[in-house]
Amino acid sequence: MGATTLITVAPTGAESAKADVPALPVTLDELVQTAKECEAAGAAVVHVHIRDDDARPTLDPSRLRDTVQALREGTGLIVQLSTGGAVTDPYEDRLRVLDAEPDMCSLTCGTVNFGADVFMNPWPFMTELYERTQAMEVVPEFELFDLGQVAALHRLLDRHGPPYGGHVHCDLVMGVPGGMPGDTRTLVAAVEALPEGATWSATGVGRTTLPVLLAALSAGGHLRVGMEDTITYAKGRPVTANVELVERAASAAHLAQRPPMPPAEARALLAVKRR
Repeated sequence: MGATTLITVAPTGAESAKADVPALPVTLDELVQTAKECEAAGAAVVHVHIRDDDARPTLDPSRLRDTVQALREGTGLIVQLSTGGAVTDPYEDRLRVLDAEPDMCSLTCGTVNFGADVFMNPWPFMTELYERTQAMEVVPEFELFDLGQVAALHRLLDRHGPPYGGHVHCDLVMGVPGGMPGDTRTLVAAVEALPEGATWSATGVGRTTLPVLLAALSAGGHLRVGMEDTITYAKGRPVTANVELVERAASAAHLAQRPPMPPAEARALLAVKRR
């Protein structure tokens, strides 16, 4: 089997307002339709934030369960729920995300300035969330916003053992104001510091989307794209749908001779439990 590229789509996020970004998928039907389109274009993982009836970010447990079920019924994608939510969500609600029984969840390895806000992930919360993923057999994706968080990941693994399934997979989130910059030099430094045997993807936020995508492919990494991370396709040209970001990533992966990884291969790579 030749080398392939794992593509994750993050279609919604918690930052953009539907009123400002009409193409943002915020209802369950919109999310499932988006996921189907992105799977057909080459995505293997969907990173999920949900909204309430007023299109506001929510971590409502019943909505999360319904979302996981609908995505499983409608697609073959690996369902990864965000445990970050919005920056204002309390720790208790973020921990309860796992009750929806996703295949994977995000796990951010430290606190970071997020523009004018602060995304809080203190050590006690990180360790409690990690231990819950182990007990509930949910695969964590370790979200890393700066090099200090790479060190925190090593500390977490040293003290609490490997994740469920035994494989470490990380996402380098680059270009957030307050986090690490989205450039090749920083990406290489972060990759060199990761645990031995770990796989990784990279996310370029905003105008760093394309530089990070190209740097990640050139360094042998995987990709995360989506309207959570950018709402601009090119200068002066808004994104019209998540699928066009996945199509661009898939085209770049083909150009790099590492075509998109099918969901079944991604499940084996990430050691995701079949539910």
